[in-house]
Amino acid sequence: MAKAPVLTPQADDFPRWYQDVLAKAELADNGPVRGTMVIRPYGYSLWERMQAEVDARIKDAGAENAYFPLFIPESYLTREAEHVEGFSPELAVVTHAGGKELEEPVVVRPTSETVIGEFMAKWIQSHRDLPLLLNQWANVVRWELRTRIFLRTSEFLWQEGHTAHATQADAAAYAVQILHDVYRDFMVDVLAMPVLIGRKTRQERFAGAINTLACEAMMGDGKALQMGTSHELGQNFAKVFDIAYQDAEGTQQTCWTTSWGVSTRMMGGLIMCHGDDAGLRIPPRLASTQVVVLVIKDADGAAEAAGRLVDELRAAGVRAKLDARTDTSFGRRATDWELKGVPVRIEVGPRDLANGEVTVVRRDTGEKSQATVDGVAATIPGVLDAVQADLLGAATRRRDERTAEVTTIDEAREAAQVGFARIPWATLGEQGEAVLAQDAITVRCLQTPDGQVPASEDEPGVVAVVARAY
Repeated sequence: MAKAPVLTPQADDFPRWYQDVLAKAELADNGPVRGTMVIRPYGYSLWERMQAEVDARIKDAGAENAYFPLFIPESYLTREAEHVEGFSPELAVVTHAGGKELEEPVVVRPTSETVIGEFMAKWIQSHRDLPLLLNQWANVVRWELRTRIFLRTSEFLWQEGHTAHATQADAAAYAVQILHDVYRDFMVDVLAMPVLIGRKTRQERFAGAINTLACEAMMGDGKALQMGTSHELGQNFAKVFDIAYQDAEGTQQTCWTTSWGVSTRMMGGLIMCHGDDAGLRIPPRLASTQVVVLVIKDADGAAEAAGRLVDELRAAGVRAKLDARTDTSFGRRATDWELKGVPVRIEVGPRDLANGEVTVVRRDTGEKSQATVDGVAATIPGVLDAVQADLLGAATRRRDERTAEVTTIDEAREAAQVGFARIPWATLGEQGEAVLAQDAITVRCLQTPDGQVPASEDEPGVVAVVARAY
């Protein structure tokens, strides 16, 4: 009898494959309340790596971390009409606490523009207080009707940055800086995901923003996933919350603000961009374990040699782990590490050791090679660099091969069945955007012809990238 596959093949049922990976790679489970999730230790180790990499880039951009309350007075949200309208269906509202009804209901934060705006107004007095660049790592709640772990949950983890500036130009430049130097840099260089960057259309903007910038990635099934956003809020929130400063001439001026965020949705993107029928494939720069050293059989000094090899790898700066659980079959352990997507596996057994060798296996290609016990640790950093580059290359080729340049709405609709379509925005426009929306096809972003962020959607030559999306 043929052995049943560990995972549902992607080609048979991509959503089912995704659910299988979540469970069998021990990433996450559904929580006890509908739409919530429990992130398991291995999944959380990947999120911690994401946090560390993004946080370092945020700090390089000048922002400082703070923390603001989970509960927000309902009146704060109602001050900005477009904002509350945009979030109203998703709000979780607390009306009772301590055994009695609250005088004013409080909202569990869906995002923190309003509460942070209240304190920005308190902290900013002079032009010398600007720019004020804040970030917080937190959880938020948006009561989603249709949920899927990591991609869309009622509670998720994220960072949200909020800044105040003296001029519109400064605010706009900072929103772009976050998009380029924080989000795009991390996603390309660490996640090995070739994201597109661009502007959102008016229809797709963040509620209350005057401009939304986004990173969009293609998943393994050709659908798009919005990986992160950066918003120019103009003076909408500043006027409502009186975020103002006295300029050098002593005149009272209203600030210009931004907000920006990425979330545990990036975990879903990682799975669906790089995963294959054997499970995850983790880019080495992200992997919490870059190399696992497996003892095939604890005989003739194999376990001792494997332990020494792990020490050598760690001394070389490699995040290495020893698997000497020989009471579990080697085949089962190898399959489990493949499911978890560890970039490189080194197999240490008595037979190879007798020849002074070990077996090196790349997770991305499955390629096996022999290496000397004494020399293998020195070669691994180069192997990891190759895996990182090859994963980015493979994702880039898939995106490019499944992106069509089209000139009509019908062609865009057809191309979006399997990937992305690029169509002149002057041809599509808001009317065409509405037509495609009837078939669940959305404009993911607007770009210049060479793939950059346009100054406005009215800029000549602007192209709309359209796709089906998660």
